[in-house]
Amino acid sequence: MLKNYLFFLTLVSIMVIFSCTPEDDFTTSSDVMLEFSLDTLRFDTVFTARGSSTRILKVYNTNDQSIRISNIKVANPNSSFRINVDGLPQISVDDVEIAGNDSLYIFGEVTVDPDQPVSISPYVIYDEIIFETNGNTQVVKLEAWGQNANYIPSRFSAGTLNLITCETLGEVNWDDEKPYVIFGVLFVDNCLLKIAAGARIHFFGGLARTDDGAGGTITYNDGLLFMLEGGTLQVNGTIEDPVIFEGDRLEEEFDEISGQWAGIRLSAGSSGHRMTNTIVKNSIVGVRADSSDLVLENVQFYNTAGSGLISVHSDITATNSLFHSNSGNCVQIEYGGKHEFNYCTLASYGVDASALRLSNALCLDMFCSEYRFNDLEVDFKNSIIFGSRKDEISLFRVPEADFDYKFEDCLVKVDELDDEDGNYSDFFDHCDPCINGVTGDAVFFDVDEDDYHLDTLSIVEGLADPIAIVKDLDGNDRDAMTPDLGCFEYQYE
Repeated sequence: MLKNYLFFLTLVSIMVIFSCTPEDDFTTSSDVMLEFSLDTLRFDTVFTARGSSTRILKVYNTNDQSIRISNIKVANPNSSFRINVDGLPQISVDDVEIAGNDSLYIFGEVTVDPDQPVSISPYVIYDEIIFETNGNTQVVKLEAWGQNANYIPSRFSAGTLNLITCETLGEVNWDDEKPYVIFGVLFVDNCLLKIAAGARIHFFGGLARTDDGAGGTITYNDGLLFMLEGGTLQVNGTIEDPVIFEGDRLEEEFDEISGQWAGIRLSAGSSGHRMTNTIVKNSIVGVRADSSDLVLENVQFYNTAGSGLISVHSDITATNSLFHSNSGNCVQIEYGGKHEFNYCTLASYGVDASALRLSNALCLDMFCSEYRFNDLEVDFKNSIIFGSRKDEISLFRVPEADFDYKFEDCLVKVDELDDEDGNYSDFFDHCDPCINGVTGDAVFFDVDEDDYHLDTLSIVEGLADPIAIVKDLDGNDRDAMTPDLGCFEYQYE
């Protein structure tokens, strides 16, 4: 027993000795310097009062001995920037230790001053994180772009339902150089909403909940522009100054993330909608038109979590328009309607959905055992419907309504769709003249970089039938005699 007791005391003594870090284990040399993962912690455009996502700075001690940083602070004590060291947001912190050959994370945030005058918006905010170690001073710069914005209806309206109405023949004009940020769901009724060239429309997205009127709640996707029966949307972008609809997170890592906001919806009975030189990106659905009408000219739909364009028994005309990086269909046409697409590109890669879906029915259950039907009329001219699937066109028809579709001078990609045993063995009677492409055909410049201009050896060059559309999506002239298929005309150097 005595031996065990003495052994225990010895063991405890050793543990105490080695659990302590003597002061001389910290290097005090003035030659020792910290290393950093970044020399500048940058925050992309941040809307006033919105704040930003967190940025991470990693601080390295590359020495064998521990280091004690006597002070870490943001230079300006009234700074818009904040740092988080050891789990606490603060401006200054003392005696931060980093073990030998170890590192430390510092998290940075910024909130832009909402009182900055419009005359300097956008503006740049600068500051510094200062590190004092063994008499040395090192600096990591802080940089953020801030921008005043028009908050619709206010920045406190996330998760709410909001309505814009006008007097008879009234208009609402969004023509401010400052961006518009929509919080919640914005309904427009009895108004013509006109959006000027160069306008930037941003949406605060996410999930929202509301009372269902019966003691329960309804969960829905926030960040939605909804045109009611008396509302009309007119988007007047130009090639030089397009109108952009996107989320409100402009940091680089959000640039290609889909589903950040709900989308644009045109409700039944609304009419006169037009979108020209417009970009719709990073939404759940780009535009959904329900028993409505819409003209698209030079419009791009991309990075959507669902379909780029959904038409439900609507009348849609699209020219020089590009659909790509849609997790659903590029274009989804349900429940019939009348549609015309000229010089359009539907590119679908790496997803299960086809580039184009056509249906003259509206299924009322999962198995479509019950459905409604309407006549379908679709005409694609001088267009590209291509991608990585064997069949980039899917068709669903019911016999109770017309199913009239036509592809003229188009590149398509179909395989099993036109099998003799299939339901659409007469597909190429409706697709004439057409090219049926295969995987490996040269079509686009660089799919991996989402560049859907034409490849130098593209099989669609010179194959379009000239019609009265003389410019492409970029504003370049089309060849008068032998233009190219799709939204882009190949440019010879």
